[in-house]
Amino acid sequence: MNTLSLIQGLRFVDSFFPSGGFAFSSGLEAAVQDGAVRDGKDLARYVEDLLVQGVGRREAIAVAVAHKAALSGSLGPALEIDRSLESLKLGRDSRLASRQMGRQVMKAAVEQFGDDRALRDFGAAIHEGRTAGHFPVAMGLTLAACGWPRRDTIAAFLYQTAQGMVSAAMKLLPVGQQQAQQLLADWGPVITQLSQRVTPKARLVSWTPIHDIYAMRHARLESRLFRS
Repeated sequence: MNTLSLIQGLRFVDSFFPSGGFAFSSGLEAAVQDGAVRDGKDLARYVEDLLVQGVGRREAIAVAVAHKAALSGSLGPALEIDRSLESLKLGRDSRLASRQMGRQVMKAAVEQFGDDRALRDFGAAIHEGRTAGHFPVAMGLTLAACGWPRRDTIAAFLYQTAQGMVSAAMKLLPVGQQQAQQLLADWGPVITQLSQRVTPKARLVSWTPIHDIYAMRHARLESRLFRS
C-alpha cells in the first residue's frame, strides 16, 4: 500500500470521521445498566466475544465481499450481501445505526472518488431505495477504492468496531484512557487472526445472543446516553 492510499483510507476509519458512530453503543449501555458489564475485565470478554462470534463472522465477511466486488467491477455480490445484513441484524436500532453510518461513508466516498464505478453505483442504489447501504459494505467498497488490500481493510473495520466499543465504555464505565489503550492492544492478535481467516466465500453466521438481546433492550431503557 502506498502512502497516499494509506492516508486516504485512514480518513474513513478515524474516529474524527463524521459517520455518527460516537452516538451508538451497540447494546453496551443496556449491558452496563443490567450489570453484565461492570469493569474493564468484563468489557474485554464482552467485546472479544462480539468480535470472534459476531462481527468477525458476519460484518467482516460483508467487508470482504464488498472489497472483492469493487475490484472485480461486479456490484451484484455487494448488493446481495447488503440485503443479507439487513435480514441478519435482529435489532431495529442496530440496523438503523449500520445504515446511517454506511450512508455517511458513502456520501463522502462518492464525493472523493466520483470516478469509481462501484462507489457511484452503490450510492445510486442507496439513493433509489434499492439497497440499505450498511456500514460494512460501504467500508469494503470505500477502502478498496482507496487502494487498501483486503486483509488490511477487514482488520481496519474490526479495529474500528473495537475502538467504538471502548469509546462508549469510557462514558459508561470506570475505564480510563490508559486501560482503553491496553484493551485495544490486547485485541490486536485477535483482530489479526480474524482478518486473515475471513474470505469472501464464507457464509454469514453469528452467534451472539447476549449482545443481540441487550441491543434490543436498549430502546426500552429509562435513561440513555446512546442511540443504540
